[in-house]
Amino acid sequence: MEVAGSQMILGLVIGIALLIFLILKTKIHPFLALIIAAATTGLIGGMEPNAVVDTISKGFGSTLGNIGIIIGFGVMMGQIFEASGAAERMAQVFIKKLGKGKEEIALAITGFLVSIPIFCDSGFVILAPLAKAISKKTKKSIVTLGVSLAAGLVITHSLIPPTPGPVGVAGIFGVNVGTLILWGIILAIPMTIATVAYARYIGKEIYQIPAEDGEGWIRPKTVEPVLDSKYDEDDKNLPSTFISFAPIIIPIILILLSTITSALKIKGTAATIISFLGSPVIAVGVGLIVSIYGLAGKFSREETLEYMETGIKSAGTIILVTGGGGALGAVLRESGAGDYIAKIIAQTSLPAVLLPFIIATLVRLIQGSGTVAMITAASITAPILANMNVNPVFGALAACIGSLMFSYFNDSFFWVVNRLIGITDAKEQMRVWSVTTTIAWAVGLGELLILNAIF
Repeated sequence: MEVAGSQMILGLVIGIALLIFLILKTKIHPFLALIIAAATTGLIGGMEPNAVVDTISKGFGSTLGNIGIIIGFGVMMGQIFEASGAAERMAQVFIKKLGKGKEEIALAITGFLVSIPIFCDSGFVILAPLAKAISKKTKKSIVTLGVSLAAGLVITHSLIPPTPGPVGVAGIFGVNVGTLILWGIILAIPMTIATVAYARYIGKEIYQIPAEDGEGWIRPKTVEPVLDSKYDEDDKNLPSTFISFAPIIIPIILILLSTITSALKIKGTAATIISFLGSPVIAVGVGLIVSIYGLAGKFSREETLEYMETGIKSAGTIILVTGGGGALGAVLRESGAGDYIAKIIAQTSLPAVLLPFIIATLVRLIQGSGTVAMITAASITAPILANMNVNPVFGALAACIGSLMFSYFNDSFFWVVNRLIGITDAKEQMRVWSVTTTIAWAVGLGELLILNAIF
């Protein structure tokens, strides 16, 4: 057994080392890297060659069964949401409701909701001009406003389905998407509050506002905030408040209703209908239909189809990487490496739920992509945690939270945020954004440990 165990561990170590090398140092795409790592892990770990091929195929297919459809629907909805101006309407609503002086909270909440259907990079590009306009009118630091908006975007993007990363993690761990939405929202709120508090602090430390002519940025020594500024709410042909929120809110309500009905074991025709409409594939499909007929009314049929096809192109990579992660996880299960590691961890004092968190953290630091980090961590650890006394929902959340660690130069969102708010000094860039994501990561770790201790 010891020899077999050593061989399994050797296969796992070489496979993961190869995966990291291929992603970082070669021109090989992460999807192909995951498949190569899966094959290497299985062969060195003692599996028969034919069994390795069969396991990779089954792991890829089973992971993408429903998840691929959800990702496809979600990104199509996101493109329509982006093109129609719905995101900007949402920001205006929150600013008006919360009142003057709370613009950073309004932008954080907007980001929190907008990133459910839209990639955080796109969401920030869409809403950064609004943050700049608010900064110019109120004299609030663009750093405070920009960091609040970006934090709301990235936290939701990392924790709450139907964004692609968390959906992929849910599929790999085999957890209910509705349950992950509920827990993701619960954990995301304190993380967002902490990052907004930091945004206020760093905005005073790096006080920067747009120049009067709108070109470039200035750093005046003193500032008098403008509290009676008014925001233009009808300067664009934006969709109504109701229809702007509907494509996001309706699917979440349907999924949560289905989850509650299932948890309470309610029977009957109504429960069956709710269960059908609340299945993630149908719910996100309903959201897509609402966005097509509610938000895309001003676009021609050709324009609407073009927007959705643009979304499908962006989804391709994520669907493949998610499937590749599932293939790697399946090989780990079949090779027996997962069982062997589970026995080793069970003999240590390390909480097993920290394993996906630590791996996601390390992968994030190494290669930059939060989505790749969480899916890689889920792929490696789901087979291990399956044999331990760990709630798979918390395992999934651990992988998601770990992916927030210290965003820096190898993360595209790091550059999007800093570039659009005019921060060019490398040290300031890390204070503005790397520290922000690390605060969210640390708060999430604390919440995770508390949950694990209670449940």
